Amino acid sequence: MLKTVAIQVQGRVQGVGFRPFVYALAQKMGLNGWVNNSTQGATVVITADEKAIANFIDRLKIELPPPGLIEQLTIESLTQKIFTSFTIRPSGNGSKTATILPDLSTCSTCLTELFDPGDRRYLYPFINCTHCGPRYTIIEALPYDRCRTTMAQFHQCVHCQREYERPGDRRFHAQPNACPCCGPQLAFWDRQGRTIVEANNALNFAADRLKGGNIIAIKSLGGFHLCCDATNFKAVAKLRVRKHRPDKPLAVMYGNLGQIIEHYQLNDLEVETLKSSAAPIVLLAKRSCLPLAENIAPGNPRMGVMLAYTPLHHLLLKKLNQPIVATSGNLAGEPICIDNIDALVRLQNIADGFLVHDRPIVCPVDDSVVQIVAGEPLFLRRARGYAPQPITLPKPTQQTLLAVGGHYKNTVAIANHNRAYISQHLGELNSTSAYQAFEKTIAHLSQLYDFSPQEIVADLHPDYLSHQYAEYQTVPVTFVQHHYAHILAIMTENKVIEEPVLGIAWDGTGYGMDGTIWGGEFLRITDNTWQRIGHLQTFSLLGNRKAIQYPYRIALVLLWSTFGDDFPWDYLPEWLGSDGSVGVDVKNNLSNDLNHKNLRQLWQQGTAPLTSSMGRLFDGIAALMGLIDQVTFEGQAAMALEAQAVPNLTKESYPLFFNDQSNQIVIDWRPLIKAITREEKKNNNLIATKFHNTLVNSIVTMAQRQGIEKVALGGGCFQNGYLLSSAITALKKAGFDPLWPKLLPPNDGGLCLGQLLAKIQPRQYID
Repeated sequence: MLKTVAIQVQGRVQGVGFRPFVYALAQKMGLNGWVNNSTQGATVVITADEKAIANFIDRLKIELPPPGLIEQLTIESLTQKIFTSFTIRPSGNGSKTATILPDLSTCSTCLTELFDPGDRRYLYPFINCTHCGPRYTIIEALPYDRCRTTMAQFHQCVHCQREYERPGDRRFHAQPNACPCCGPQLAFWDRQGRTIVEANNALNFAADRLKGGNIIAIKSLGGFHLCCDATNFKAVAKLRVRKHRPDKPLAVMYGNLGQIIEHYQLNDLEVETLKSSAAPIVLLAKRSCLPLAENIAPGNPRMGVMLAYTPLHHLLLKKLNQPIVATSGNLAGEPICIDNIDALVRLQNIADGFLVHDRPIVCPVDDSVVQIVAGEPLFLRRARGYAPQPITLPKPTQQTLLAVGGHYKNTVAIANHNRAYISQHLGELNSTSAYQAFEKTIAHLSQLYDFSPQEIVADLHPDYLSHQYAEYQTVPVTFVQHHYAHILAIMTENKVIEEPVLGIAWDGTGYGMDGTIWGGEFLRITDNTWQRIGHLQTFSLLGNRKAIQYPYRIALVLLWSTFGDDFPWDYLPEWLGSDGSVGVDVKNNLSNDLNHKNLRQLWQQGTAPLTSSMGRLFDGIAALMGLIDQVTFEGQAAMALEAQAVPNLTKESYPLFFNDQSNQIVIDWRPLIKAITREEKKNNNLIATKFHNTLVNSIVTMAQRQGIEKVALGGGCFQNGYLLSSAITALKKAGFDPLWPKLLPPNDGGLCLGQLLAKIQPRQYID
């Protein structure tokens, strides 16, 4: 007997060719009804007998090609008329919960057409279809239709309109659909904003300027890149000077996988990640014969590498036949530029020219950055290709929530029912423009989803601008401790919210429940309580922020605390401070400050802030080893220390003392410092490896003491791939179940998700 059902589909079903796929499937199966986009996803209405409907639903789930993804289906019987044909209807209205697709890298079919002289889009830098191209960065409102995107200003020509309206076409309802006759166009500007050349001549002109050693600002999907020839040492050096980025590694973009395989050591998962529709930057181990400028990632055994992900990139790199440096088009501490005029103003003193186009970008979206750890991608930055895809909450929220994250590596999230929509990486909220981008992102997500928060969740730190933003709003606010949020984010991802968890939260800084700086934390979390059960022994930050910028100040404190203030400097072994590879003389740095007595007096007064931060311990050890004297970017000292660690070099470790103090275990690092300074000869690889082994041992020891099976590893220190992979292996070997982030970064980019769970499932803090 025939019946009619309505199937509500949620997931990645808009902007991926879902409707033509459903239309084609219904035609194959001889079924009648209709399909349309809704504000919740898509609606499919089918008239058929029960067996045919069940078969249709099975095939819908199995045959939907990527990047489409069905997350939820609900089926409802209808009493309306029986349908006698199958059609694609206009989009419907209703509450807005549809999954917005992230921007997608150019698909292989479009790439073939791009370089086909017989194709009408031959060499057109904005070719796209339902399987690739811009999505999130052009969407102004839902449901996803051209009139609600920045493509609305480009009226399709007859040929494009025919493709757009033909259900069997790959470009059926491809909202960014365009061609050279009717779509966006390129132009090359000089530093004064004067147009030099247009269309594909602009691309050729940019390529020639890059070959000549110039820095070119190039408008991409989510904003501008600053680019230069990756083989030109002087060009890279010029970029570093102009951008005030002396040491931080730069990313490199390649035109094809073959070149990457030639230059780097890759495993299958790294290849798969590079080639994915997200096309993130992937950290790869360099080969010894790498023919690129040495100053791209100085002193680092790995390089951030990505494949060209837009037609514009493919055309440019085909023309150059060599990789380019492609770093974010911004000033330090500011969001990337997305507007042509804004880029001209802000990047005028960095770029020698501008390759621009006239397709507006709605919101800034940086390149995502991942590394492969323990056989899984680990995010360092989640943005293009992934945001703002939702994460399913293990427990639905009873009210609409806004979580505003932290201050560094900021992301925000909105939550409604069982879904959390996580924004792209927004960066540090230090500048006015960064804070404005933070506010605009909240407004953009709220507009897309008709969202109005009933409550806001924020970090406990009163000086964070995100905290102050929350206080300024008129709705109730819940403040969540930083490290607690780190662990809750991992628990949410792994859907472990009722069982007890031992949380290891290690990072650079976080406002503690006692008002001090935490960062080397061991937390016990149950279904209704949480407790700080252990932490690193505290030490002073002499000069506070100066101690982070000049980590030898931390090294001084570690030495004084270990040996006393009358430490005999001649006792230091000769290797300490003789690392000629980086030109750092630790002994002179330390003894000069000691002779001035200023820092020692400050330490003796006990007025400097105290911290239990594991990140700062990394900084101090790196300085003690002579790896660094001044930090110019966040995490630099820790990266230098990680780079020295060698897998399987040794299983040896240094001693730590676990000091039971009432209801907490304080981990005394002084035996570690003493052992490092007594190494007979300089061997930074050995010291770094033993240091990492020591930290892994401390994790396993605490897990064994607590007897909690599930151990969550979070915080910025676990961006360290060697530390994380070693901890995972050791915990599994000891019979524990390690949990770590796979959908969000372990750094502050995941805080907003943890903040949501803190509100959805409140727990009492046990002091």
